[in-house]
Amino acid sequence: MSEKQKYYITTAIAYTSGKPHIGNTYEAVLADAIARYKRSQGYDVFFQTGTDEHGQKIELKAEEAGVSPKEFVDDISRQIKNIWDMMDTSYDKFIRTTDEYHEKQVQKIFKKLYDQGDIYKGHYEGLYCTPCESFFTESQLVDGKCPDCGREVQPAKEEAYFFKMSKYADRLIEHINTHPEFIQPVSRKNEMMNNFLLPGLQDLCVSRTSFKWGVPVDFDPKHVVYVWLDALTNYITGIGYDCDGEHTEQFQKNWPADLHLIGKDIIRFHTIYWPIFLMALDLPLPKQIFGHPWLLQGDGKMSKSKGNVLYADELVDFFGVDAVRYFVLHEMPFENDGIISWELIVERLNSDLANTLGNLVNRTISMTNKYFGGVVTDKGVAEEVDKDLKAVVEATPKAVEAKMDGLRVADAITEIFNLFKRCNKYIDETMPWVLAKDEEKKDRLETVLFNLIQSISEGAKLLESFMPSTSKKILAQLNGGHVTDKPEILFQRLDLEEVLQKVAELHPPVEEEKEENVIDIEAKPEITYDQFGAMQFQVGEIISCEEVKKSRKLLCSQVKVGSQIKQIVSGIKGHYTAEEMVGKKVMVLVNLKPAKLAGILSEGMLLCAEDAEGNLALVTPEKEMPAGAEIC
Repeated sequence: MSEKQKYYITTAIAYTSGKPHIGNTYEAVLADAIARYKRSQGYDVFFQTGTDEHGQKIELKAEEAGVSPKEFVDDISRQIKNIWDMMDTSYDKFIRTTDEYHEKQVQKIFKKLYDQGDIYKGHYEGLYCTPCESFFTESQLVDGKCPDCGREVQPAKEEAYFFKMSKYADRLIEHINTHPEFIQPVSRKNEMMNNFLLPGLQDLCVSRTSFKWGVPVDFDPKHVVYVWLDALTNYITGIGYDCDGEHTEQFQKNWPADLHLIGKDIIRFHTIYWPIFLMALDLPLPKQIFGHPWLLQGDGKMSKSKGNVLYADELVDFFGVDAVRYFVLHEMPFENDGIISWELIVERLNSDLANTLGNLVNRTISMTNKYFGGVVTDKGVAEEVDKDLKAVVEATPKAVEAKMDGLRVADAITEIFNLFKRCNKYIDETMPWVLAKDEEKKDRLETVLFNLIQSISEGAKLLESFMPSTSKKILAQLNGGHVTDKPEILFQRLDLEEVLQKVAELHPPVEEEKEENVIDIEAKPEITYDQFGAMQFQVGEIISCEEVKKSRKLLCSQVKVGSQIKQIVSGIKGHYTAEEMVGKKVMVLVNLKPAKLAGILSEGMLLCAEDAEGNLALVTPEKEMPAGAEIC
């Protein structure tokens, strides 16, 4: 672009209630990849991140730790910043909501909105979730619990200030309808419209009196500003917004934000509350809000209480920064949740990083040194096979750009690694070791190696946004055809058993005393006999079973139920092999509506029991029963 175009990107500011796990860290790395890519395109990028430091939860955590709230958040904010730095995130601003400038602007914003009639004083009585710091009505709860985090809520009543959300609701609905790019993915937009906006917005509580750790309402000091009005405004205060109109040049240049990158669990606050606050302040709305999915450990959201939390610093100690960056960026789908585990990281490191990429660079440098003393030029001895390689090299930047424009970061990385795979195929096609045996083909051999170096270099340049250190190492070693004397091992292959052994040593299992081997689970709503009678359970016999390709969890079984054969897909591969399934008598829900799993039709459900550790066991009849026997 002839004149640099601005690009302002933000993450959600991390809540300082504790050390962030890898799922939280993923967002900072994702934003960094987008920011770096935009810079490579010539944009004048401003990338802001930071920490959210007020609220009742932090006040309670500080009390438990025996320190002041400020001491508590100072420590956690430092930890978060250190992790962001360790992960090589290239932010331009790290804001803290305890920054003096921010707090003063929050007070001014609150007063401005009060003076113009958008905020009024009242009393709040409702159901309150302390971890989320949110009030809900009975109808908004899910199974009687917080719709955002699933925890218990408590009745609460207190004097509070409220924001008149309904005043701006129609204007927001119109904006969303006329700006289809505003909320991404589309499923998040539909959720906000159907569940919140269209049914009608309730006025929002924007102050609290039941705790003190927050920005005081300066004209009514027993109130503190409620966390979302405080936290969300960081996106404008961090770049110099001034409520009196004395905005900095940076604010005038960068607002509106081009992209708010946030987790899907806080999409409501960013796509409903935040735009309405901005409308009330007479400011333009951000251009796009992307609610990314979660990075899950196994089959559930990471939780300290579940003991399944992975931390970035620990993963980096095992695998290195760029390997962790690669995994979280490449394994997270655009819209659905991603899975992370020690096993999966080792698998990706060995196959993609050590083999596809590392071995490619190593072989190319070694052959260049062996056959040409480390220096090659283009001898112009081209053959038909070169055309396809060059076509892939030329097409990849455009393919990456298209994916990044749609925020499909994982797909963009796949395009780059497709280029590296094509380079490996080119080596197999041209067989440099065979060309080296024929002196008359020396120029052809040099051309082949030159083509490889150029192709790998183009891929490495594209890789900079995602794996900056690795990109730099590759380009330094290839050096435009004057390669290093000895190739550096980019990624060392790891033995999974050794990794798991080290992990086990770091995290020895904690034995808990149990009075008896029982499990209490959350009760579901009562059902009637008619409802139960609508479900048809029968004994089935598994006559064949096979693994579902490209799935880590699914087995596809052919189950004989009476005279019928039903195809049933089950997520039990981690507990049974396909071979040991065959011949089992199992209990089957046979009148479940057919559905496709991983593209395969499933016509029922196998019943399983699950213990506290997530181990599964098929439910089988105690005595021999024929296939088709009714379970009643």
